[in-house]
Amino acid sequence: MFAFKKKYFLIIESIKDLNLRNIKKHNKFNIIYRNFKKSENINDVKKFRKQCKLKQINLFIANDTKLAIAIKADGLYVSAFNKDLKTLHFKKNNFSIIGSAHSMKEIKLKVLQGCNYILLSKLFKVDYDDKAPHLGIIKFNIFCKKISKNFVALGGIKIEKLNYLKHINCKSIAILSELKKKPANIVNRLF
Repeated sequence: MFAFKKKYFLIIESIKDLNLRNIKKHNKFNIIYRNFKKSENINDVKKFRKQCKLKQINLFIANDTKLAIAIKADGLYVSAFNKDLKTLHFKKNNFSIIGSAHSMKEIKLKVLQGCNYILLSKLFKVDYDDKAPHLGIIKFNIFCKKISKNFVALGGIKIEKLNYLKHINCKSIAILSELKKKPANIVNRLF
C-alpha cells in the first residue's frame, strides 16, 4: 500500500542520509536537515541545496538561522525545545517556519512562533523508547480538530504502518528513523 499525502517531510541528520535520485516526484517532498552532532562542510551543504532546488524539494534547516541564510534555505525548522520567539523575524524574509510539538502547550508556542506546519509527535510507538507516550490515531485526530493548523504526523511511521496513515486527518507526514534504515524503500512507497 502507498501513503498518499499532499506533502512529505523527510528528516535527515547528514546530507549523506538521503540519495536525492530516489525522489522522482516534484513539489511533494521537504527535507529537514537537523545536524546536531557534527558540522558538515558548508560547501557540501550548499551543493546539496542546489540539488534540492533542481528537484524542486524544499530544504529546511533545524535551529540554525545562520546556516539557513548562508545556503538560502527555504525555511527554518524549530524543534520542540526551541522556545525562541525571534523566528517571527524570519517570516518577514519569506522564510517558511515549521516546528515540532508534543503537547498542547508546545503547539500554542509553535503557533506564536509563526509556524506554517507543526510536526506533532509521536503518532505511533517508537522503537528507541518503548515507554515513551504516543498519541495514536484517535488522539492525533482530536488535536487536528481542536486547532486549525497544518499538522504533520511524526513518530513511529514505518513501512508496515503506512496503511494506517489514511485514517489520520492531516495532509502531511514526516519520517525520521525509517528513513535511516531503508531510505529507498520508504521513499518509493510514498507515492
